[in-house]
Amino acid sequence: MGGDFGPRNIVGGAVMALRAYAHIAKLYLVGDTPRIEAELKRLRCNDRRVEIVHSTQVVEMSDAAADAVRRKKDSSVSRAVDLVKKGEAAAIVSAGHTGAAVAATTIKLRTLPGIDRPGIAAIIPSEANIFVLIDAGANSDACAEHLLQYAIMGSVYSRHVLAYKRPSIGLMSIGGEDVKGSELTKEVFKMLKQSDLNFRGNVEGHDLFADPPEVVVCDGFVGNVILKTCESVADAIFKWLKHELMKNKLRMAGAYLAQNAFRAIKKKTNYEEYGGMPLLGVNGICIIAHGASTPLAIKNALRVAAESIEQQVNPHIVEEVRRYNETNAPLEPAIR
Repeated sequence: MGGDFGPRNIVGGAVMALRAYAHIAKLYLVGDTPRIEAELKRLRCNDRRVEIVHSTQVVEMSDAAADAVRRKKDSSVSRAVDLVKKGEAAAIVSAGHTGAAVAATTIKLRTLPGIDRPGIAAIIPSEANIFVLIDAGANSDACAEHLLQYAIMGSVYSRHVLAYKRPSIGLMSIGGEDVKGSELTKEVFKMLKQSDLNFRGNVEGHDLFADPPEVVVCDGFVGNVILKTCESVADAIFKWLKHELMKNKLRMAGAYLAQNAFRAIKKKTNYEEYGGMPLLGVNGICIIAHGASTPLAIKNALRVAAESIEQQVNPHIVEEVRRYNETNAPLEPAIR
């Protein structure tokens, strides 16, 4: 685990995970050793499965991602990825600089065979269930081949981790008709339609919380805007609701009677429950956690990492890409 914003929540979440998940064989905590040791002591954790890996450099949020990886080789994210590359760790969970985590895993671990660019898979709740949004911010300058690969990877994750039997795929656009959208989305539409994926067609913003497909595909620019908008809207609605309910005693009484319903909705929209977002397509398991992750969020991010390993997500992605190439025109490396 690596996180350059401070050890308290990282260590707290790690300790929660160790106490909850007996199958964790070893957990590396990467960062400033004295601060990590102080947190472990505060939490009265002397679990022998914990090993501290000291790092001396910090990736600042203002640092350019690729430059940070090249110049700050002793940052926690770089050291954590090195552990995966050496085979000493099975996965990395990072709650620091997202761009640095993406760059470090891509540069050091490379991508899976048949995958050009990795994509972040965000889990978004809807009224009836949850869906995968990919890419949620790893690659803002995607081409059509990248989005097709995201669809394949999102379908694999949805099927093997979220247990959807035949997940439907939707392409984020500005209209439901195939003639709507940018040149990029029109090209991707044709590719998805010709594939054997369960392609539903274009989806619009208002579809996301009414009747979304199991996988929504878009480039990282659009996906990151959607993700952050969803987070802010959910937070704003609860603040507005609380403000209105506190205006008089009658409303307060009604809120008390409905408190279980409010708790259920808050839990469903709480990022802490989902833990972190898998970076699909890299030759290793990488989970991107929220920058403001609480110990509960870190604990659940470790759960997400374990699920990706147990369900063999990466081997399934490689197999699905191979199968696609056997039944369609092979995906050429997209150098754009």
